[in-house]
Amino acid sequence: MTHIDARTEQASTAELVSRLSEQVSTLVRDELALARIEMMEKGKRAGKGAGLLGGAGVIASYGLGALFVTAGAALALVMPVWAAALIVTVVLFAAAGVAALIGKKEVQGAVPPTPEAAMASGRRDVDTLMTAARQGRQS
Repeated sequence: MTHIDARTEQASTAELVSRLSEQVSTLVRDELALARIEMMEKGKRAGKGAGLLGGAGVIASYGLGALFVTAGAALALVMPVWAAALIVTVVLFAAAGVAALIGKKEVQGAVPPTPEAAMASGRRDVDTLMTAARQGRQS
């Protein structure tokens, strides 16, 4: 902040405080907008992950049904029909596992639900203001 224009040198304290107030208000509004956007993105990821986990539960329940059919076919026929039913069961459980892993990854990507980028930007702004205030007192 070594450059000071003539307008700033001639400005009264009240004008400087007024400008500072406007700039801080704008800064706070922008930081809140950034936090809102970040929270919306994390909410979308959490929703997608929760949907995939729900889908994994549905697929797993179909897998359980297929497993019961497999057991019934194996006991009733003791023929290759049960082998086909078992293959279907394994495929359903594998699909449920894949969906569960993807869903878990999506949910973990959305946690913690704090607006980290906005908070970091706010900290940088406060640090900049504090540094400028300290330098202003030292000159």
